[in-house]
Order: sequence, then structure tokens, then C-alpha cells
Amino acid sequence: MAERLQKILANTGLGSRRELETWITAGDIRINGQTAKLGDRAALDDDLVVKGRFYKVVSDDQDLRRVLVYHKPLGEVTTRDDPEKRRTVFDSLPRLHHGRWIAVGRLDINTLGLLLLTNDGELANALMHPSSEFERQYAVRVNGRVSPEMIERLSTGVELDDGPAKFERIVAEADSDNANQWFRVSLKEGRNRMVRRLWESQEVQVSRLIRTRFGPVTLPRWLARGKIQELPAKDIEGIAKAANLEPRPAPKLRVIPVHPRHRRKAQQRRRK
Repeated sequence: MAERLQKILANTGLGSRRELETWITAGDIRINGQTAKLGDRAALDDDLVVKGRFYKVVSDDQDLRRVLVYHKPLGEVTTRDDPEKRRTVFDSLPRLHHGRWIAVGRLDINTLGLLLLTNDGELANALMHPSSEFERQYAVRVNGRVSPEMIERLSTGVELDDGPAKFERIVAEADSDNANQWFRVSLKEGRNRMVRRLWESQEVQVSRLIRTRFGPVTLPRWLARGKIQELPAKDIEGIAKAANLEPRPAPKLRVIPVHPRHRRKAQQRRRK
């Protein structure tokens, strides 16, 4: 979600749109360190400097649905506070002025790829609930020979210690070899370590596991590990609709003053 810069500043009462346009023309406003130009737009969490004073773009609606796509790297845990002090997926997320980020499901420390996070508990619950049957897709590398009989069993169903389970689809990658075979698999459940346990039921081990899709959201190829993309409002509306949730009206954007010390800390976190 983004709006014209002068509209956001006018929503906050910093001046009339015409007056703010003269400030932009004079080079008195900067967005994320760059001098603003007429026609520029600003979005949530952008940093602004208006005539030497620091501001942050926020929403006037505390109920705004936000969704992040995070490319989780290896070695991070999907928990808010880790007793072992390991790095968590929440360490690099943008700060929320209201509420907190909620992970949609979990990825274990040795699994990388797509992780969705939202500030909306209703949306998170709808996406994770078994009745939603949102499909999860993974790229998986398996050590050991995989026979057609194994694939047949994994497709029709095997018995795990917490009940029957199966893959909805299993597709072998063409460039695989007998020692390390890559597959594309999908399933409609999010039970703990389910992909790994399904393969282990056939006495083969998973050596690499990457989630590439969750429901209608696909991990962008250009999104580097450890980086975040915030979904636009239109995409979030589509996800909410797929989860049978009602749409919400679009909120207005405004700015709040930020102490320069806090702004420097935020910039340092971004650079990390």
C-alpha cells in the first residue's frame, strides 16, 4: 500500500497539499534517504525527513492486514524467544506500532524457504486450520534410491505415529541422480516434520528441504535468503478471500515523529 507523499503529510496536518508540493519542489523532503520528487509515493514503515525532522509512515487503522513473505535461511528458529539464544525469524522483521507478527505455521531450523507472517491472528488461524486445506509445496533432496513402489506408497498413504499421511503430488526432477534425488512434493497438512517423516517411513533421509509455496503465495525467485517482501493490499485481499474472510476497508496513511536515535537504530537493523 502506497500513497502520494503530499497526501500522507496532509493527512497528518503538516500543511496543505499545495504547500507540501512546494516543499517537495524545494528539496525539503526526503524518503528513505533520497530527495523526494513530485509524484513520489510513500508506503508503510518508510522513513521521511521533512524540513530536518524525522518521521515514520504508519497507518491510522490498527486493524490493517499485513502479510510478509520471508525467505527463511538455515539456522533460524520459528519461535519468538529461544532458550538457546539462537537467531529467530522475528529478529529481522519490521517493527509494528500495534500488535505483533505471527508466523503462519513453522519451519524447523534445518528447513529453508517460504515463511508467511502476518499481524492478523484471524488470517493466520484461517490459513493454518486443517479445514482450509491450503497446499504446501516443497523442493526436497533425498539421499538414497527411491523406487516407483515408494512413490506409490507415499501417494496413496502411509501410517505415521500420529495418523495416516500422504503427498498430494510427487514429481521427480529431471536432473536428479541415484545418490541425491530431487523431488517436488505437495501436501495439505502442516503436522510437525511431516515431509521428513513421510520420507523416513520409506527408510530414506531428507538432506535438503525448501518450502516454495503456501496456498496461493509462491516464494519469489529473486527474493534472497534472509530477505523480506511485504505483499500489496490486493494480494492480501485475495489470500483473505481464499481463506473465507471478509475484506477490510483500506486505511489512510499518516506519519508520526521519530527521534533521530531510534531512526539510526532502525537503519542499522535494515543494513544487517
